[in-house]
Amino acid sequence: MNISGIINGFSKMSKEEKLELVASFFDYPEKALRELKSYWHSDPKKQTLFDEFSENTLSNFYFPFGIAPNFLINGKNYMVPMVIEESSVIAAASSSAKFWAERGGFHAEVVSTEKIGQVHFIWKGDPKKLEDAMPDLKKELIKGTKPITVNMESRGGGILDIRLIKMNDKIEDYYQIRASFETVDSMGANFINSVLEEFARLLKDFLLKDKRFKGEEKDCEVIMAILSNYTPDCLVKVYVECDIKDLKIGDKDMVPEKFAWKFQKAVEIAQIDEYRAATHNKGIFNGIDAIALATGNDFRAIEAGAHTYAARNGKYQSLTELSLENDRFHYELNVPLALGTVGGLTSLHPMAKFSLEMLGMPSARELMMIAASAGLANNFSAVRSLVTKGIQVGHMKMHLFNILNFYSATQEEKLKAIEYFEHQKISFKSVTDFINNLRTPHSMEVKS
Repeated sequence: MNISGIINGFSKMSKEEKLELVASFFDYPEKALRELKSYWHSDPKKQTLFDEFSENTLSNFYFPFGIAPNFLINGKNYMVPMVIEESSVIAAASSSAKFWAERGGFHAEVVSTEKIGQVHFIWKGDPKKLEDAMPDLKKELIKGTKPITVNMESRGGGILDIRLIKMNDKIEDYYQIRASFETVDSMGANFINSVLEEFARLLKDFLLKDKRFKGEEKDCEVIMAILSNYTPDCLVKVYVECDIKDLKIGDKDMVPEKFAWKFQKAVEIAQIDEYRAATHNKGIFNGIDAIALATGNDFRAIEAGAHTYAARNGKYQSLTELSLENDRFHYELNVPLALGTVGGLTSLHPMAKFSLEMLGMPSARELMMIAASAGLANNFSAVRSLVTKGIQVGHMKMHLFNILNFYSATQEEKLKAIEYFEHQKISFKSVTDFINNLRTPHSMEVKS
């Protein structure tokens, strides 16, 4: 694909014009066009809906939609929808869910649901005047945003608090208006940002009209107004526990006590070593992100906030903790999750709506607990594999299908490959050699 020069006016072109232009850069334009159009939805109305989710849309990009059954959470059983392309994630979640369902399931609670937004500004005027005026400014901000907040307040949400944050020791003359919000079942990004942008206007207006700031009204410069994806007070806790003697994991060479000890050491390593912590936490997000995608939530925002939370003590570390006291295995995850079940894609994307229906139309709080449970389930499965048989056994079994599909293997060839590699090491070369050998004339002769 060879592109030279700047493309002007691309966004103003029709979809067909964009397709024709993009295809023209390929060596085989007609093939490129067919490939893009082959993933369009058969229903034109649904395709138009998908097109309007983003900009410059040409086609759809498919991810597998799978189910992890047997998630027992607070005594309620769920079939959990997961959207993810990585091999073995859903299998790991399902295995872990079944394992813990037989031991009491997942115990989850939402600790808090507070979200944060900020107006960042420079104030060159008298700091004490600004601090003294804050109670009056707060009243004006709340009053001035009533048209935006009234609907949210009717649902039990709205502005919780507004504070002036003085940070001129970090950046000269730098201040924040930091507000906390409750957005109920909505993730709330658009609501919060609308309120904050109005805060910025009201701040300037207040300084202009209040006599205390006569001559200083130009000393305020708003830099930006935006929500924060760091939500340490939108927190969910989930744990699993059982007697150590009940940790029978199907490994005849590892007794429950040895497994618990190795598992504990693995978690301790993730708490003191950033390199291991990053991968340890990634396993958590295999579960959380898959549910976020399935339900139309913003997994990038979720990850940004949770990774910040993992570094809240000045060093990046594990989001999980393990306790082995009184012969009990207690494994716990605490993670901030700003999720929504109304608004945005959750209400528009047909598969997001389907996912929420499958989960019983949960509230945002319930979805937080489901997602956190899936995160802990995937992490438990990963650590269990690491301290026993190793992670690659499960990964490579699933990777086998990726390689076979790369070679467009028939169903018969796949069955033979599964049988052969049951006791053989899987690698791209070994599978390639197997397929080539299977397809040689000599192999056909032997087969016949």
